[in-house]
Amino acid sequence: QVQLVESGGGLVQAGGSLRLSCAASGRMFSTYSMGWFRQAPGKEREFVAAISWSGGRTSYADSVKGRFTISRDNAKNTVFLQMNSLKPDDTAIYYCAMRRTYTITNNDLKYDAWGQGTQVTVSS
Repeated sequence: QVQLVESGGGLVQAGGSLRLSCAASGRMFSTYSMGWFRQAPGKEREFVAAISWSGGRTSYADSVKGRFTISRDNAKNTVFLQMNSLKPDDTAIYYCAMRRTYTITNNDLKYDAWGQGTQVTVSS
């Protein structure tokens, strides 16, 4: 169905910023919500942020609230994650995911398509 490709990861020092992008291609759902998740070495995958189809509703993990901003451009089938004030514990592989409904959720089991991830490393 839909292919998701993340980009924008890299190495940044603490306090810096990165902007992740996730481009969708292939067969599209009529409406869909998007989410970002991350997985650090030795840890479980965790929810980061989600955005509704319209962009009118967003949700953030407490650990990133106030620092990260999720947005989307439906005309370009792209979702973004602006990450500011990065901390070493933000280091992880970041994945974008698509859910074939306009509503949002932080439950990764309810997402229907996943990207391959992009590495974000924050140095001390």
